[in-house]
Amino acid sequence: MDLTRPIPPDPYTLLPAVPAFTLTSEDLAPDGPLPSRHAAAHDNLSPQLSWTGFPAETKSFTVTCFDPDAPTASGFWHWMLIDLPATVTSLARGAGGPDQPLPGNAFHLRCDASVWGYNGAAPPAGDHPHRYYFVVHAVDLDHLPIDSDSPGAVMGFNLAFHTLGRAKLMATYAIA
Repeated sequence: MDLTRPIPPDPYTLLPAVPAFTLTSEDLAPDGPLPSRHAAAHDNLSPQLSWTGFPAETKSFTVTCFDPDAPTASGFWHWMLIDLPATVTSLARGAGGPDQPLPGNAFHLRCDASVWGYNGAAPPAGDHPHRYYFVVHAVDLDHLPIDSDSPGAVMGFNLAFHTLGRAKLMATYAIA
């Protein structure tokens, strides 16, 4: 099967504009390759993330990982961590594991691989490198009006109305 298709744009350029803040990682270099320990077929660990410079009125954070290059019309959600308290400004490597404790009232949505938590990179073998956008959304609510059974599209819809600022890191991954 031939997977040749156009490369979609950065999906975050299609959303309402919000101020940017800083997202860094001990594991990811901006626009660099995603280390294999963060891939589903390897250690499947979420990367370490830290953020600063978010709006003062932030009440919570949502942390996501999205692959717009998946051979679907809707991309692929690899991680959706909701209602992270505004006092939390970093996550340790592996914090997205489905059995890891979460602070406050934070919870995971089920990603597109049907896992509540992080599910690492898993592009089709031989496909072009996929982009994995790790994004922290500063939210104006303590609790987004969704629950753990909500799909990623409903999360994204709510974030369009409640995001005060956004920080992102993109890394690429391919399987030969």
